[in-house]
Amino acid sequence: MRRERFDKMNVVPFIDIVLVLLVIILATSTFVKNKSIKVDLPSASSKKSEEKKSIQIAVNKEGTYSYGREILTLGLIKEKLMKLDPKKDLISLRMDKSSEFRYFVDVIDILKTKGFENISIITKQ
Repeated sequence: MRRERFDKMNVVPFIDIVLVLLVIILATSTFVKNKSIKVDLPSASSKKSEEKKSIQIAVNKEGTYSYGREILTLGLIKEKLMKLDPKKDLISLRMDKSSEFRYFVDVIDILKTKGFENISIITKQ
C-alpha cells in the first residue's frame, strides 16, 4: 500500500465548522435585547433599592433643582458635587417627566465632568 504525499490541506471541513458557528451566532443574536430607559414614559419594570449614602438630585417640571432636601441653583449644586468623591458616592437623579431635557443634560454634564460613574436614574414602577 502506497501513501500519498501530504502537500495540500483540505479546508472543506474547516469551512463547514465556520459556517455552523456563524449560523449559531446569527440565530442567538436575534434574541439579545437592548435594555434602555424609555424616553416617552419615565417608568421601569425593575426596582432597585437605593443605598443610604446616595446623594439625591431632583428637578421638577419648572426647572427647579434640589440637592437632598435643599432647593439650590445649578451653580451651587455644581460646587457641592465637585467636593464629592466620584468613586465612592452614588448619585440618584430624579427628573419630572414633563421637565425639559436640557435640565437633565446640565446635571449629567456636571457629573461627567467630575468623573462620576455611579449614577442612577430613579423611575417609578
